[in-house]
Amino acid sequence: MHQRTASRNTRIAVCSAGAAALAIAACTFGVPAKTAQTAGGTVMLQVTPAGTFKPNDGRELKPGAWRIDAASAESVIARFKARGKPPVIDYEHQTLKKETNGQPAPAAGWMRELRWVEGQGLYALAELTARAREYIGAGEYLYFSPVFEYDPATGEVLAIHMGALTNDPGISGMEPLSLVAAATAAFLPTNLPPQETSVNPLLKALLAAFGLPDTTTEQQATAALTALGPLKPLQERAAVATAACTALQLPADATPEAVTAACTTLRTAQPGTPDPAKFVPIESVTALQGQIATLTARQLEADVEAQIKPALADGRLLPALEGWARGLGKSDIAALTAYLGAAKPIAALAGTQTNGKPPANTASGDQQLSADELAVCSAMGLTPEAYRKAGTAVATGAAA
Repeated sequence: MHQRTASRNTRIAVCSAGAAALAIAACTFGVPAKTAQTAGGTVMLQVTPAGTFKPNDGRELKPGAWRIDAASAESVIARFKARGKPPVIDYEHQTLKKETNGQPAPAAGWMRELRWVEGQGLYALAELTARAREYIGAGEYLYFSPVFEYDPATGEVLAIHMGALTNDPGISGMEPLSLVAAATAAFLPTNLPPQETSVNPLLKALLAAFGLPDTTTEQQATAALTALGPLKPLQERAAVATAACTALQLPADATPEAVTAACTTLRTAQPGTPDPAKFVPIESVTALQGQIATLTARQLEADVEAQIKPALADGRLLPALEGWARGLGKSDIAALTAYLGAAKPIAALAGTQTNGKPPANTASGDQQLSADELAVCSAMGLTPEAYRKAGTAVATGAAA
């Protein structure tokens, strides 16, 4: 077993005894021939045991042993996720030897995810190739060898770099590994003792909801759930009580006395006679709505009159447009207000006896403007005199 420096403060350990050509350490975990295969080749492989572990070839490590626990495993998993690509699993660590022996290094699989199992160690969710699964199934490869980085002073495992299938074991204290189907990857392999089995997070939450520990067996959980059966009628009665409080307009935590008093009031009340403090006859509501509508219409009519009357007087509104202006005011008083506010008064119309209308006996040659002409003046902001001058100028130009 050899070691090589990964950085100033770390070492790389390859858990296989057959890597003497490189300055690396060796350790390997057993893989039994009988495996649970899946079509996709997804399996669970134990990468390290929990706690301290040593190589089985008798050589001493400077820190005494390699070490890993839940806290250090969390850092290892974080580094695994940060590397961006899955580490390779090859055969006999050929990836590390190919530069010296010139042989190809085909992949046996890929590590997709790392998981820490308390009391058991660090596991890899790996995807093996069909060829690798055939080798393992035929018993041609019996061991898994991880390549990991560790602190030379403390022996703490720092990162997982790759792994290999091998037949040269190099680590002690490891249990045989089973390849577990992806559908059961959230649990430990089935050959682990029940008292050490890690619990799926969802199952753990369900056990906690029923007040049961993580170590509860299937039989214990079934018995506990059966014992909870008599609680169902109590839950149903609680739901009925809540519904009753809601119907009586009482809070959900109302006392029995308050519920009884509310029910008594309902029982003694005369049928068809609603509580006058809570209900109003529909006839009264309809009459009130009619009164409000009438008052609103009157107020609107007064507001429109207050806008139109002074506008007619000072020439901002022509008599010919009065009907239109009243219609606008009834539908949109704000629009009428804005129109009259922007209109300019016509001095010639202010105070005339005809309110801007031409006298009935006006001759065709009279200089008084018609209602339509005055409307044009108002829209263009012209005085009658200016309009007449403009008209004269246009007529002169046409004659020329």
